[in-house]
Amino acid sequence: MMGFEVITMTDRAAERVREIVDARDGARGVRVGIKKGGCAGMEYTVDLVTDPDAKDDHVEHAGSHVWVAPEAALYLLGTEMDFEVTTLRTGFVFNNPNQSSACGCGESVELKPADLKALAEARAAGNA
Repeated sequence: MMGFEVITMTDRAAERVREIVDARDGARGVRVGIKKGGCAGMEYTVDLVTDPDAKDDHVEHAGSHVWVAPEAALYLLGTEMDFEVTTLRTGFVFNNPNQSSACGCGESVELKPADLKALAEARAAGNA
């Protein structure tokens, strides 16, 4: 049975997380969060994890580990984390159903929180 996952990862994102972890001593995975900033109001953050925080939601896919900061869970519920290489940029991409708009450069987004009741129900179902 699958546990509750705030976000999902594509195979490309999982492969990139594994590459990051393999390149750094003591790394266990990455932590995804959000911060205020950019022209649209919010930016995604991706940080290296060496010592996971027990309060974070944990997602594992194809041997890659991603933790989600608790304060970001409402904004990231249902998000697919991908990794893309294009002529303009290389990096993680977040396909987020809670995103209401983005700035033209794609560096920041406007996010609305998911329904708290839906998050609680999804977590309860995932832990059943």
